[in-house]
Amino acid sequence: MLSLDQHFRPLSRYFTGVADFFSLSLDESLKNTYAAASSGNPRSLYNSYVRAFRWASDRVGKCGIVAYVSDGGWLSTKAADGLRKCVVNEFDSIYVFNLRGDARTKGEERRKEKGNVFGEGTRTPIAITLLVKKTTPHRDGFIHYKDIGDYLDQNEKLRIISEFASVSKMTADGTWSVIHPDEHADWLSQRDSAFGNFIVLGDKKQKDGISIFGKSYSSGVKTNRDAWAYNFSACGLKKNMDNTIAFYNSLIEQRTAQNGVDAGSTAINDPMRISWSWVLRERFQKGRVADYDSRRIGVGMYRPYTKTNLYYDRMFNENRYLMPMVFPDACASNLAICISGPGGGSSFSALLTSCIPDLQLLGNAQCLPAYVYDKPEEGGEDELFAAGAGGVKATRRDGISDAGLAHFQAAYPAKGEGGSITKEDLFYYIYGLLHSPDYRSRYADNLGKELPRIPAVKTFADFRAFSQAGRELAHWHLNYETVAPYAGAKLDTGKTPRTALTDADYRVTKMKFAKTKTEGKSVADKTTVIYNERITITCIPLAAYDYVVNGKPALEWVMERQSVTTDKDSGIVNDANLWATETMQNAKYPLELFLRVITVSLETMKIVNALPALGELK
Repeated sequence: MLSLDQHFRPLSRYFTGVADFFSLSLDESLKNTYAAASSGNPRSLYNSYVRAFRWASDRVGKCGIVAYVSDGGWLSTKAADGLRKCVVNEFDSIYVFNLRGDARTKGEERRKEKGNVFGEGTRTPIAITLLVKKTTPHRDGFIHYKDIGDYLDQNEKLRIISEFASVSKMTADGTWSVIHPDEHADWLSQRDSAFGNFIVLGDKKQKDGISIFGKSYSSGVKTNRDAWAYNFSACGLKKNMDNTIAFYNSLIEQRTAQNGVDAGSTAINDPMRISWSWVLRERFQKGRVADYDSRRIGVGMYRPYTKTNLYYDRMFNENRYLMPMVFPDACASNLAICISGPGGGSSFSALLTSCIPDLQLLGNAQCLPAYVYDKPEEGGEDELFAAGAGGVKATRRDGISDAGLAHFQAAYPAKGEGGSITKEDLFYYIYGLLHSPDYRSRYADNLGKELPRIPAVKTFADFRAFSQAGRELAHWHLNYETVAPYAGAKLDTGKTPRTALTDADYRVTKMKFAKTKTEGKSVADKTTVIYNERITITCIPLAAYDYVVNGKPALEWVMERQSVTTDKDSGIVNDANLWATETMQNAKYPLELFLRVITVSLETMKIVNALPALGELK
């Protein structure tokens, strides 16, 4: 007699096969519709929420309703513009109730998003969507939209939803607004069409048009194993990478000896010994052996005003994009203007660095280099072809294109001075302009969805003012570790005089704001930071918090990152005090960094607030 398991095993295989068939059919439909119409990276569309929309749309027939509670990110992301185009063409009426609650935002935007209707169960924004198809002759769908509002917690949002109760009641109340998509298929935060008149910073797709950096720009480094590939301690980084590379190679040996290793086994997926990713698994399947090389340890700019050691390696960094053209090896010299990439999730920011930037230094960071290193025709691995790294010396050229420079030289012919503009002038002009509050507010919706375009300001004098401001900002942003600490801050060290402090007294584990009472509630007092049990920093000017980069004040980045953390998966400890003692040979570094970034923040805002108004643009 057959067991139940034996009876059901063939059925299980049958239903699995059917599911696989429908999955393939569904993805083919998605590929031919949403993905084909997308102007962004369509890979992000192959998730369960978007598949559900495609599946239901294919099956609703000539008349019916598709209704979902889903991730609301598709309402605004660039990659989902194809989805938005398609639902407008396929349905007669569209109703979207945006419940917000995106926990991935930062700063003021995070406070506006506030509570999620599912509580802590999700970090994504939520939307209720109804797609209506009628039997009447089809016309492009009308988009009826309602935003639930800012600063609402979970209970307030649930109350509003229950009070509305139905689409018909919201219609009767006049709650819905009507959206008319723009030429980019944007529904929310529609772009300023004048932005398209300006020269683009870079474009990897265009063949005939001009851009300032051409194709010579890159995303920041994405390791997909930050706990292993970054560490404040160079010794700790070496140990971590040594261990994980040795483990990886041992698996390669086992795979060779056993003619294959079970990729699902507990041993191979031990998070204490390795962090797998799609690319590394592919390399493993191909039997590619790894090697450790101390020359690949360099300095990375991990987050704003946070330098750390980085293992800069094509094998164990998931994707370095075109970064080897910008920083061909771990010790290469360059400058790069890093900007928030499209869909980065925070308000637009720009930050100049001389270190290898991480992808999330700024949200989905794109990096515009002062120079580009071209790989010689014959040479070794891309991380070894720069001088001093054991390979053939690369050729260095300007990151800014000749055509990009000529565009701005031609913008001021009446003054007779345009020809004196150099690529260096233009580089700092761009950095200054990208800090302009006028520019950021006027084109905020564009900057969240596409690379910046750079206008020529009305007068040559204004061009010079922006270029000089860019140079001054560069001074503060590059030299933040050596500028004078803010003298107005006071250190409260208790009864013991400051001179009695030892190196051990400067050890930091987690800085935090002091608390004060306001209207009976305990709130953060940002004039006072508790550095550790021994030291409290007082008299911090609130104006220093006005300098915001990547959605958070620069000072709060210092507070967050100058700390001791333990990665929950690998157990790896990352101790900022070791950067202070090993690299900077200064136990006071975290404290002094905080005081120096006060200076940087105040000076940055002084320069930004003095920038010329944009006025008319060319």
